[in-house]
Amino acid sequence: MYCVHHRLVQLIFSITFALSCTMFELIIFEILGVLEASSRFLHWKIGLYAMLFMLIFLLPFYIGYFILSNIRFVKQSVLKLLTVAAWLFFMYLFWKIGDPFPILSPKHGIFSIEQGISRVGVIGVTLMALLSGFGAVNYPYTSMTYFMRPVTPNDTQSLEKKVLQTVDMIIMKKKRIALAEREKLLQPGSGSQGSVIWNMLKSVTTSQYGSSENVSQLKQEVAALEELSRQLFLEAVDMHTMQERIEWSKTLKGKYFNFLGYFFSLYCVWKIFISTVNIVFDRVGKVDPVTRGIEIAVNYMGINFDVSVMFYFTSTTVLCVL
Repeated sequence: MYCVHHRLVQLIFSITFALSCTMFELIIFEILGVLEASSRFLHWKIGLYAMLFMLIFLLPFYIGYFILSNIRFVKQSVLKLLTVAAWLFFMYLFWKIGDPFPILSPKHGIFSIEQGISRVGVIGVTLMALLSGFGAVNYPYTSMTYFMRPVTPNDTQSLEKKVLQTVDMIIMKKKRIALAEREKLLQPGSGSQGSVIWNMLKSVTTSQYGSSENVSQLKQEVAALEELSRQLFLEAVDMHTMQERIEWSKTLKGKYFNFLGYFFSLYCVWKIFISTVNIVFDRVGKVDPVTRGIEIAVNYMGINFDVSVMFYFTSTTVLCVL
């Protein structure tokens, strides 16, 4: 599993996550009426300014710094200058993104919260839409048994044997290359001692691998075998992962997520179908199924919903999952 060991990256992530949780808690406190209104407003402004500073100034600056520092031809003497130039370019794009939207207002200054929040909101909503679309496609593929490839332990063991055989062939051919190169280096030059050593090594290598080797051809074969071993290794890892997914799908949790995959897949197909119908026939979209279900439960079944309590438990569940 990939893990970031850079202390500065861990610190920045912890601060950003803590600020997000704090602002989320302030929304819950606003609904439940916890703390004084003036205190909630003060902490809300402090949290917003801190979050905007992290998102607009600190995070883009350090992302640009780490990207440029990983480029080999960038020298350390000009690294900071290039980082500042990259951050200024980001600020220009960040400011220009508000031109197509009704964000600018004479009531608010350039450094006001509204200017930053509006642009962060545009970028955030776009990214959330992309992530939501990716999750809607990726979730059924990773949780439904329909998309799981049947893999048996015998298949995995057979592929592992192929990997080991390929590695043995690579080692054998590299040994032949090394002996052939040594044979060229130890060819008889001047002196009887060199001739004696050459004859001894030649007698050993000739009996095993022949008198001459095509080194260039052997190197090409080794490169092909190394690429084959990489592909076989990746396939073996995929097989082990698929085996774990198959074992997980047999558990109660796996069956539950499999059912959710079918349910949400049908729901997404229905939403796509009804959205297409609304666009083609110029219909106005009606209430979504979730809101319609709550409406039926309240109006026809007499079930009372406390919105603040529902939001509180939902947000608490989300934080626990995170």
